[in-house]
Amino acid sequence: MTSELMSLTWVTTLTALMWMPYILNLIAVRGLVDAVGYPEDPKPLSPWAAKMKAAHSNAVENLVVFAALVLIANAADVSNAVTVLACQIYFWARLVHLLSYTFAIPWVRTLAFAAGFACQIAIVLQLI
Repeated sequence: MTSELMSLTWVTTLTALMWMPYILNLIAVRGLVDAVGYPEDPKPLSPWAAKMKAAHSNAVENLVVFAALVLIANAADVSNAVTVLACQIYFWARLVHLLSYTFAIPWVRTLAFAAGFACQIAIVLQLI
């Protein structure tokens, strides 16, 4: 497995696990019956959990682009120091984005998002 595919595996795993904390909060706030049902007037998530849910949605949206780029690079046999580093930085940028979004750390969330986007552009530049 290439380093880029391993990074994609880690990014996908991180994204796949992001829902767990905010769902536990949902159960704690609403109770199990309302958490699995469709209450008419549901109690809101805790503020941190609502932000984590938004960060998860953002991660899923960006995973589509990142995964496609990594898979295209793999299929095209494009692998070099730039693609390897971009994929590794992307993982850490997404982790920082999740934490900074969840805990409302000003500027860091935006910088982490921008770093992840820059990694996607770096891979695109290696492909064209």
